[in-house]
Amino acid sequence: MAAALATAAAGPAGAQATAAQNYAAHCAACHGPDRLGGTGPALLPENLERLRRPAAADTIARGRIATQMPGFADRLGKDEIDALVTYVYAPPKEKPVWGAAEIAASRVVHHADGTLPGKPRYAADPMNLFVVVETGDHHASILDGDTFERLARFPTRFALHGGPKFTPDGRYVYFASRDGWVAKYDLWNLVTVAEVRAGINTRNIAVSGDGKWVIAGNYLPHTLVVLDARDLALVKVIPVADRAGKSSRVSAVYDAAPRKSFVAALKDVPEVWELPYDPAAPPVYEGYVHDYRSGEAVAGRGPFPVRRIVLDEILDDFFFDQRYDHLIGAARDGGRGQVVNLNVRRRIATVDLPGLPHLGSGITWERNGIPVLATTNLKDAVVSVIDMKEWKSVGAIAVNGPGFFLRSHEATPYAWVDAMNSPAKDTLQVIDKRTLTVVKAVTPAPGKTAAHVEFDRYGKYALLSISEPA
Repeated sequence: MAAALATAAAGPAGAQATAAQNYAAHCAACHGPDRLGGTGPALLPENLERLRRPAAADTIARGRIATQMPGFADRLGKDEIDALVTYVYAPPKEKPVWGAAEIAASRVVHHADGTLPGKPRYAADPMNLFVVVETGDHHASILDGDTFERLARFPTRFALHGGPKFTPDGRYVYFASRDGWVAKYDLWNLVTVAEVRAGINTRNIAVSGDGKWVIAGNYLPHTLVVLDARDLALVKVIPVADRAGKSSRVSAVYDAAPRKSFVAALKDVPEVWELPYDPAAPPVYEGYVHDYRSGEAVAGRGPFPVRRIVLDEILDDFFFDQRYDHLIGAARDGGRGQVVNLNVRRRIATVDLPGLPHLGSGITWERNGIPVLATTNLKDAVVSVIDMKEWKSVGAIAVNGPGFFLRSHEATPYAWVDAMNSPAKDTLQVIDKRTLTVVKAVTPAPGKTAAHVEFDRYGKYALLSISEPA
């Protein structure tokens, strides 16, 4: 959804100029001078369909929870804010285009596949590395997970988002930026291998369980883009729309390795898509077919055919169960979660999830012989715990404040949660996964933001992010 919504108005010339000036002064740094997005999302009519104009005005005035969007009520009057809303809901003079030709032309190969040495150039354990994304100056560092020494530091594209994604052997890591760039980095040779711009405004990427494919989910244009993991060559551009042709942004796309498929949630239509990458997968049909072996229907065209799951409500993000038979998802304006069975392709349960659950950062573990899911909340000071067998709430752990990240490791009985959306953002809390109680608080740097814990290979050390106050 929209973050910093200050823009120009489509009224009289004077108002237009004032709104354009306000957009340039307050919004362009995050949303791009052309409104195509940057650290914030694109501000175009097709990206704002779910945000009503009064809500957009309120967002400009008061800011938006759980984002970097500040409020501007102390700098802009009501008429100025209304003018900005009018401008962002007006189409640009030229419609942005980013299709197969533009993607292919953007690709840069720094090192051809197979030309770099096939072993690490350092003595550190290549399966025990930390990849640290430095958002302040758009760099990344590679750390030895045993000594915490820096092995490399390199510039990245602007505003990486969605988390690094790794190949199964741990050799390569892929990054995606808000403005659509996908980069492949060789962790053995410590060099960037290839880059391509898969979209104008990208939500996130996923890497297939077999390490052969990378898929990017875009806000703009409304596409899924499949790339060859070897050199990021374009494989397929998939327009995202429902059966009636209504176009949609992609909320999130993840790999479902045991299913040998990608799964994507759509932000503007109530559908989840499964895209098989298994060459031996059965055909995919629109609707129901009695027996596909009889040839009574025409299968969807591959590779990566779309298996639609039509729902009653939109999902903004989701999380898989441990067997990858189900996903649980929620919408930002929901208040409950939907449990979707990927095999029968329909919702099978709903779960009470108040506030704004951040399912994308959820964790799972076995508790008393039952698989459970825990998730932070972007609005309420609570960690929700769900029984993934009966699909019901088994706990609501009171924490210091709304948070983004919940992290644990199979070798530890504890989980770490931040409160970065609250005054207690400098303190992390440690939750006992057995008793579902907070057992410790850690304030590593008073007054600064502490968040995003990651563990080393063995679960012995926790590395966390410390950032300066905004």
